[in-house]
Amino acid sequence: MKEGKTSSYQNRDAALDGEVGRGNTPKQVLSVTDAVFVIVGIVVGAGIFRTPSIVASHTGSWQLFLFVWGLGGVVSLVGAMCYAELTAAFPNTGGDYHFLYRAFGRRFAFLFAWARMSVIQTGSIALLAFIVGDYMAELYAIGPYSSSIYAAIVVIGLTMVNIVGVHVGTSAQKILVSLQFIGLFILVIVGLFFRRGDGVVAESQSLEQSNHMAKAMGAALIMVLLTFGGWNEAGYISAEMRGGSKKMATVMVVSILLITGIYLLINLVYLHVLGMEGMAQSDAVAVDMMRITMGEAGVVFIGLLVMIAALTSTNATIFTGARTNHALGRDFPFFSFMGKWQSRKSTPVNALLIQGAIATVLIVIGSFARSGFESMVDFTAPVFWFFILCTGIALFVLRYKESEAVRPFKVPFYPVLPFIFCLSSGYLLYSSLVFASKGAWLGIIVLALGMCFFWLMPGKGSEKM
Repeated sequence: MKEGKTSSYQNRDAALDGEVGRGNTPKQVLSVTDAVFVIVGIVVGAGIFRTPSIVASHTGSWQLFLFVWGLGGVVSLVGAMCYAELTAAFPNTGGDYHFLYRAFGRRFAFLFAWARMSVIQTGSIALLAFIVGDYMAELYAIGPYSSSIYAAIVVIGLTMVNIVGVHVGTSAQKILVSLQFIGLFILVIVGLFFRRGDGVVAESQSLEQSNHMAKAMGAALIMVLLTFGGWNEAGYISAEMRGGSKKMATVMVVSILLITGIYLLINLVYLHVLGMEGMAQSDAVAVDMMRITMGEAGVVFIGLLVMIAALTSTNATIFTGARTNHALGRDFPFFSFMGKWQSRKSTPVNALLIQGAIATVLIVIGSFARSGFESMVDFTAPVFWFFILCTGIALFVLRYKESEAVRPFKVPFYPVLPFIFCLSSGYLLYSSLVFASKGAWLGIIVLALGMCFFWLMPGKGSEKM
């Protein structure tokens, strides 16, 4: 990259760093353990209690079933290493927003921040809250919109928890993840030591293979990678790491390895109790497994565990999501109210409030759909995978434009591994557009409105960076 361009980036970052004394930027308060808890809490959510049955129906044999889950871990690890290089070289609370800003400029970065604020992160918060709401409504209904009411309470309550301060937010995350791990440990122990009885389909039986094996494998991998989704949120806490961003590689790799191990162990338990046919025929594989092993008491237990998992992911998503809104407010005067960082609490209060309000509105909208959860998945998926793909491309762009930047960690086997990451992201983008409902196009329309808003927005500022 040219020297003049390098200086402009350095001046921009120096100006931002200079605000530390005014209490407007984050402090380095998070340990490696804190960061791992946040990432694991985001990823290991409710998906592992639903998607294994879909994967089993596409794979047919237990060997292929476990292979696809292992492959999902490998692909996620490759992506994590790509993000580790970006976060270590360019630590910032904006995460992907900051990488895209440096790689593609102001307009594209704004488009991403708009998408994250209005579609990606707020939609993810809403769909996770709907999971809690759905289970709470089963336990205690309070009216025709019980699920939506509970979901809104979850969003408002956890937003308030994170507004209190970063230590309260991360402490809540540690408690939720710990409860989740205890629940998962009980599930694994019950499943592994369960003795098969009459009528239990416990043998791993080979299902009839599809004539279109590649298509079936692709569909299975889509669900696996969706279940692994969320590890990229580490980028939003890179500037808050104690000891600097060089530890982000450790955070990313440890998190993915831990998540992969958890997923493989849980799926082994499902196989042990239900077998491949039992899994493929189940609409709620964890519920069926616990009903066989513990009866109706097990059903209540798994319901509570799913709610804890969803709460864990929701809290972590709220924690990281507000960081992009803060970066947006820091760079664009029109949104400057979101760029304020409360030093005493070490949290972006205004950004959290805006995020919570938008997520609540999406919950209200989703309450009129057939399934609030499914409508939010369709709404967010194409936009999410588009920007994940663009972030992968940004790695190549920044290697060229800012080749002199200090990189404490570099992706091994460059450019092969980053290319694999981009290829898998592009495939998931294609799949989300082909198989999604009208909700996907609604998300794309909201994204397009963001660019229109950029041009109409007062005080856009100079295009120079």
